[in-house]
Amino acid sequence: MQIGDDGLVTTIRERCRRCYACVRECPAEAIRIVDGQASVIDSRCIGCGNCFAVCSQNAKQAYSDVEKTFSLLAASDQVAALVAPSFPAEFPGVDEGVVVALLHKLGFTSVHEVAFGADLVARAYREVLQADGRRYIATPCPAVVAFVRKYHPALVPSLIPVVSPMVATARAVRALRGDAVKAVFIGPCIAKKGEAASAELQGEIDAVLTFTELSQMLDLVGIRVGDTAEALPFDPPLGSLGSLFPLARGLLQAADLPEDLLTGDIVAADGRDSFAAAIDDFEHGESEVRLLDILTCQGCIGGVGFSRNEPLYRRRSEISRRTRKSDRGLDRDGWRDEMVRFRDLDLTRTYQPADERFVETPSEKELAAILSRLGKFAAEDHLNCGACGYDSCEAHAIAVYHGIAESEMCLPYVIEKLSVTVQDLEDSHHSLESTKEALVKSEKLASMGQLAAGVAHEVNNPLGILLLQANILLEECAQDDATRDDLELIVDQANRCKRIISDLLNFARQSRVVRQPTDIGALVDETLRTIPYDEGVAVRVINDLVDPVAEVDADQMVQVLVNLVTNAQQATPDGGEIVVRLSDNGDQVTMAVTDPGIGIPPENMGKLFDPFFTTKQVGKGTGLGLAITHGIVKMHRGQIEADSNSDPQAGLTGTTFTVTFPRHEL
Repeated sequence: MQIGDDGLVTTIRERCRRCYACVRECPAEAIRIVDGQASVIDSRCIGCGNCFAVCSQNAKQAYSDVEKTFSLLAASDQVAALVAPSFPAEFPGVDEGVVVALLHKLGFTSVHEVAFGADLVARAYREVLQADGRRYIATPCPAVVAFVRKYHPALVPSLIPVVSPMVATARAVRALRGDAVKAVFIGPCIAKKGEAASAELQGEIDAVLTFTELSQMLDLVGIRVGDTAEALPFDPPLGSLGSLFPLARGLLQAADLPEDLLTGDIVAADGRDSFAAAIDDFEHGESEVRLLDILTCQGCIGGVGFSRNEPLYRRRSEISRRTRKSDRGLDRDGWRDEMVRFRDLDLTRTYQPADERFVETPSEKELAAILSRLGKFAAEDHLNCGACGYDSCEAHAIAVYHGIAESEMCLPYVIEKLSVTVQDLEDSHHSLESTKEALVKSEKLASMGQLAAGVAHEVNNPLGILLLQANILLEECAQDDATRDDLELIVDQANRCKRIISDLLNFARQSRVVRQPTDIGALVDETLRTIPYDEGVAVRVINDLVDPVAEVDADQMVQVLVNLVTNAQQATPDGGEIVVRLSDNGDQVTMAVTDPGIGIPPENMGKLFDPFFTTKQVGKGTGLGLAITHGIVKMHRGQIEADSNSDPQAGLTGTTFTVTFPRHEL
């Protein structure tokens, strides 16, 4: 028998959901994770079926012999069905004669109980143990044999040199019916496929069907259990207590080799953790066990090849019930005659090591590097939560080293990365919003700049003429003339319009920046001396500059400082100290203006740099000062921010405008 190129067990990728349950349950570390997808490493797989049992998405599939069996039935004159003694668990409540009839109807020329082969194997075990004092590992379970060959090759000589009941039955059938008989084993175990395909047993078994595959074949040809009224007996030879082989410790009872807890000569173990630990202890411990009877699952009744999802206890009950019934009706003398008849049947076999242990192991330095990538820097970081499928963080790191696992399998590691990513996204979102807001403001300022240039051009000349004529009339007007007050009002308002036009022109000229190396500290000191201050207002400069020189447009920076200090003074009607703080950090220069004034209400904070927005009384401001300041700072590739408190009842008032700009032109 041969297995396809894809191997014994494969993964249906679109169903795999990154749960790592198969990794967790694989005793052979035969699962490789690549891009989050689990795949079975065929050379390391022992066919235990644990990955089938734990996969809730049915993402695992085994190599199928359905087509090959149909071909055998169509092309061969004699095809024998070798039925595992676990069949009652597949057909609960169905008479065994009906099961035999179904198989004949499917095309098998004879149907045999593997229980008889189990009887032969049980006798062979008893005789081997009586013949010498060596220590042995039982071999009915092909997954155990594969595990020993691949991961404990030093124990290969301890594998008892007796074939499995499947092979023993096939040899008995050929002894009866000739070598031309094709043998098809039917049972619940996918590891049997691997056993039949092994080099040592080539030609013994022609195909292996699971009960699930048998059910598929019956469905394909339209045969149903309920449609079969006839009942046919199993073809001889018939089995006895070999029917107990599917149950844990069934071999021991069939061979009359009881597990003695006092002597410890014979020890039985089953299940993923127990069987591996028993083998390890057998090799490295001080045990005096003569026969280690182990199964990778809880007996063959735990095999994944059943088409029915019955509880284990019910499967066990069905097999026990059938064994009691068949044993009562068994022709004991006839069975003994058959056992004598096959006394000389060759039941021996050999085993070859197939070492799959990882040759290299990571050094402490390499292991520490992998663990650090997983965020495991100290012992307390090793959560050993098992979410990755490995029992410990160190085991996961070793698997990463061997290329069969990924760092992303670590749940705490992924959660931490996700948290960082979420924070980065949030920061990026805030940055994007800020950039969007700045872009909207820049577009608004650009539009206002174009408007300002147009207004200034159209209004400035007639306004100059109006102001000139008003001043001439005012000079010619006598002091007691009734129209003098009106003329003074005209001149005052015309001058106000001129200031507005001047601000508009400044606003329109923001796109022109002439950078020159400038001593920022000296520039601030000189500018502050030119500003007139109200009574009770004082200005203090805190100069923390390490390097005072920066490349700026000095005239525009003077305008920025004048606007900020003037606003600070106007926000401090009761007087107080305005602080101008200068500092730098490498290539960044910062200028902050702080006043102890009334503060800015929260609802106005988002409008501070909008053109023509002002809270001052009519005639006291144009609403262009901060817009111009914002534009100048942006032209210098800088940032301007405002921080303000306006809660007098809580004692929280005052505002700080902070301007940050690069020292050199970008």
